[in-house]
Amino acid sequence: MHIDKLLEHTAAAVKSGDNQWTFSHPGLPDTWGQGRTAFGGITAAMLHHALSLVVEEDRSLRAYHTNFVGPVSFDTPIELVVEKLRAGRNMTQFLAKLVQNGDVCVCIQACFGVNRESKISIDKLPSHSMAVPQKPNYIPQIPKLMPRFFRYYDLAVEQGQFPFSWSKHSHYHGWMRFKEPLENFNYSHLISLIDAWPPAILQQLKLPAPASTVSWDIEMVQPLNITSDNPWFGYQVDTRLANDGYAHTEATIWDDKERVVALSRQTIAVFG
Repeated sequence: MHIDKLLEHTAAAVKSGDNQWTFSHPGLPDTWGQGRTAFGGITAAMLHHALSLVVEEDRSLRAYHTNFVGPVSFDTPIELVVEKLRAGRNMTQFLAKLVQNGDVCVCIQACFGVNRESKISIDKLPSHSMAVPQKPNYIPQIPKLMPRFFRYYDLAVEQGQFPFSWSKHSHYHGWMRFKEPLENFNYSHLISLIDAWPPAILQQLKLPAPASTVSWDIEMVQPLNITSDNPWFGYQVDTRLANDGYAHTEATIWDDKERVVALSRQTIAVFG
């Protein structure tokens, strides 16, 4: 099921207070699966979609902190619960939860803010030298080895190796996009796209082993300015530390105009 169709299935909000809304969703098909649970990037995207329906129009996403609390089952109804913690003159803070069978599966704290004039202007964001791929080296969709949700994304590797290739690398440089065009590219799409990459540390393993993101922080540093219906985004991620069964990674994301649009940090549990 195309991501736009999936997001459209979010029902109109039921307001349960001055600052709380609940959205219902019929559930995710197993094509969006990642092992026994739904792909984390799509659940985080669904929560952002719910947030976008209630946030003030003059505010854009600035920071997005996600904790993946428990597995999300397939074809099982979901509730997206959004609570406005505070709305000030410049920023609005939200808490959002994906609830299934009465259990919180994903929890998000999000900050939306207005643009403000400032005398301070610093730009030390990194650049890259990668060319948009003409003959992409895609991470293959190998049944029973790669997650099922891979069918929705193109992940083209410039540096690094495929997962479980017994590589010495612990980084990825490459490009990413959706396989099919999108109606209106927005932050919900970008959130799911950033999380589509496998943990970089998995390429050091010789045999398949599970891994799961524990917490994930995204900072949106420049507004989206997308004119294509299926743009490429540059992606570079490095593993800063891996020990005791956990890995800590930092990533930079560029749009097709070589502008840094997001910074991403993850804590990953590795069972191998």
